Amino acid sequence: MTSRIFAFGAATLAAGLLFLAPSGNAESGTADMAAKLAKAANIDGKDIIAEKPGDWLSYGRNYHEQRFSPLTAINTGNAAKLGAVWEFRTNTVRGLEATPLVSDGVMFVTGSWSKVWALDAKTGKELWAYDPHVPGQWARYACCDVVNRGVALWKGGVFVGTLDGRLVKLDAKTGKPLWQVNTIDKSKPYTITGAPRVVKGLVLIGNGGAEYGVRGYLSAYDADTGKLAWRFYVVPGDPSKPQESKALEKALPTWKASEKFKWWELGGGGTPWDSIVYDPETDLIYLGTGNGSPWNRHMRSPGGGDNLYLSSIVALKPATGDLAWYYQETPGENWDYTATQSLVIADLKIDGKLRKVIMHAPKNGFFYVVDRTNGKLISAKPYTTVTWAKGIDPKTGRPIENPDARYGSSPTTLMPGPIGGHNWQPMAYNPETGLVYIPVIDGTFEFTGQKPLSYEKGAWNTGNDFAAMGRAILASIKAGNPPPPVKGYIRAWNPVTQTMAWQVPMTGAWNSGMLTTAGGLLFAGGSDGIFAAYDAKTGKKLWSEDLKTGIIAPAMTYTVDDQQYVAVAAGWGGSGGLGATGDMETALQKYRTNEGRIFAFKLGGTHQIAALPPVIPRGVPKPPDEKLDSAMVTKGFNLFHRNCAVCHGVLLLSSGEVPDLRAVPPEIWGQYDAIVLDGAMESNGMASFKDILNKNDVAAIRAYVLDEAHKLYKSEHPEAKKAENKK
Repeated sequence: MTSRIFAFGAATLAAGLLFLAPSGNAESGTADMAAKLAKAANIDGKDIIAEKPGDWLSYGRNYHEQRFSPLTAINTGNAAKLGAVWEFRTNTVRGLEATPLVSDGVMFVTGSWSKVWALDAKTGKELWAYDPHVPGQWARYACCDVVNRGVALWKGGVFVGTLDGRLVKLDAKTGKPLWQVNTIDKSKPYTITGAPRVVKGLVLIGNGGAEYGVRGYLSAYDADTGKLAWRFYVVPGDPSKPQESKALEKALPTWKASEKFKWWELGGGGTPWDSIVYDPETDLIYLGTGNGSPWNRHMRSPGGGDNLYLSSIVALKPATGDLAWYYQETPGENWDYTATQSLVIADLKIDGKLRKVIMHAPKNGFFYVVDRTNGKLISAKPYTTVTWAKGIDPKTGRPIENPDARYGSSPTTLMPGPIGGHNWQPMAYNPETGLVYIPVIDGTFEFTGQKPLSYEKGAWNTGNDFAAMGRAILASIKAGNPPPPVKGYIRAWNPVTQTMAWQVPMTGAWNSGMLTTAGGLLFAGGSDGIFAAYDAKTGKKLWSEDLKTGIIAPAMTYTVDDQQYVAVAAGWGGSGGLGATGDMETALQKYRTNEGRIFAFKLGGTHQIAALPPVIPRGVPKPPDEKLDSAMVTKGFNLFHRNCAVCHGVLLLSSGEVPDLRAVPPEIWGQYDAIVLDGAMESNGMASFKDILNKNDVAAIRAYVLDEAHKLYKSEHPEAKKAENKK
């Protein structure tokens, strides 16, 4: 996905954002809580299938991953009486994407950098904490922030995947590691951000890193021992060598290499970095697979081809990992259209017959209803604006591509863009309303193929020219026709009729996942920090609270002592928070801080949510008064957009989670070599780039950023511009 951690950490950020004081809410477990922890440790598959109403035991609550709770104590009639009851400060400042799990009054939740906490779900008191000590340098390979989406629970174990590719089993009672395994080749830039799943005693975990050149796979480990049971590779390897499965042998003819570009050397992609679902009825695992590596098919597979099993729903047999069936949503994937978005299973009455289905709203903009017993398409319609394809052929299940969708070296505007019509934020399905609730993104993107195509090991390789895209945007602005802003919505979608029931416009485009309940409610949050409850039938807002921190994680709900709570993690970040959506009206911009917090609410709650002290200064410090060489600035423009823009934003228009490079303290301008080449801020996530950049490159990037800093400073200080004009 779009965005990479390339943060020139300002001294102010280092001192203020990344070294926050402890929150003071940690507390040792009492004897009572020790007993609760021991009870919470006894999680097994029967619990998940039994759907204990007051617990939330798996990522999407249960195996169906519907994010629907049968709890009704909080409902449309009393939601207006909701109030906060506690908050827990994570002392992290990067994105929070986790769904907290709750079992028997104990909450297990993760934060950025793969940290894990066990909390008293009634009070928010910390019971234990675990820090896997992910090396800061690994942030360089995290396309979309140093995030983590949560844990899995199983028979006394808490399982978490770490950003640097480890799978760790913790003791649910103490938080102490019981075992850990390395799931990746450490010489390659893999990452893990997704939540594990446990199926029949096997822990399932995928990986990310496609933009950097990796081959995606799903691994299954024995929950007791950590021993690898099986591994399913999404794309084939070197065709001169035996493939790992019959499925890959079948996929080989759909990949077409050239002498210059060989997909197995470029990675291939297909990383299954998020959605994993198990269905006890069919006894199948459903997996959403990722985009191609690089994005541009002209580069990774110059001879064309569908490139199985990219951007597909794949069904696997849990005992062996063998392929049962697949449905490829975007053949010959070319646009970063991952199919890793939340998969939801349900039984729907369609044309008078009850069908076992998977519902899916992937990045490519179409809502799919697929028969989960055999992978056959039932229906597919656009849930957002789509211009890359005219529709989906109901007979073949293939998209009807528009002729100009296969972009070349000239800018081609398409919708959706790489951020997708729907990204990782989970949708929810309410079987009582019959509606699916989708956090929709509606925006354009200028795809521009590199000319000539080139690959650089260790760099962010997409086969797209982001510098050309930046120039195209500048030209549009100069011509008085700037690109339209990216918009966000909550859309309630009827999966049977494939029509929108209602929608709610959001302040920004990068918003939270969804929670829906039998109380007739839908809970969602926004980049502006507003957390709200809506009528699930109509979309009417019934209650809201300003959390003063942007929200991208989905909420969940649980009970303790027969009282219902709603909890959500608030901490803006991820791909959109790093600049991909361009959201500027955010809680981060308003409150100038992004410390992550976990909030819990119940009826009659009276905890007051305060804005945390701002640590990001307003305004631009006066940059060095240097005369800059125009050729050096141009070179820096190109290098910046090749290496930095995916985090700091095209044209330096970052959304604010990482530093605005134009507004750094004066001393930073003299530290570029130390930061970019020597890794002076590696512990904060700003790794060394000396393997792909040299001193001249860094000087050019600095020249470009400094030139833009001068422009921004003069826009904020008209007197400085007047003084310059007099010279």
